[in-house]
Amino acid sequence: MPTRRRHPAALLLALVMTAALPLGAWAAPLETGHAAPALQLEDQHGKPLGVAPDTRILLFSADRAANDLASEVLGKHAAGTLERRKVVYVADISGMPSLVTRMFALPAMRALPFPIGLAREAGPVADLPRQKGAVTVIQLNAGKVGAVDYASDSARLQQLLELD
Repeated sequence: MPTRRRHPAALLLALVMTAALPLGAWAAPLETGHAAPALQLEDQHGKPLGVAPDTRILLFSADRAANDLASEVLGKHAAGTLERRKVVYVADISGMPSLVTRMFALPAMRALPFPIGLAREAGPVADLPRQKGAVTVIQLNAGKVGAVDYASDSARLQQLLELD
């Protein structure tokens, strides 16, 4: 019986997937009652941005549609609104090619009037809940998760944020 030759790239992919499997098994999704995530990221200007103990709301976008929605809603408010209302916005840009990030995404983000914590690697935000095309809105109370909601349209996001 002839032996089957495997393509080197297929072997490498299988090895990488096998090595990454235990990492995903340890990550538990963030739920009500859990401690607020201890995120320490940089914003689009290179300044440190994290979830402080007094943070009330953590917004999270895991894809472009969610980021566009958050940018649309948050862009309507004056600079400093998020900081005054104790809202932290985090975007997962780990899947974005670095050239696209440097040449297009960062210049566009720098023009926005609010800070965005940039997750350049998936690890720090791996346990944050997400839905495709929706912004995750995590209500925090005294350092604990009070509620997790999702907004897939601007009216719902505005309602959850209560920024008016």
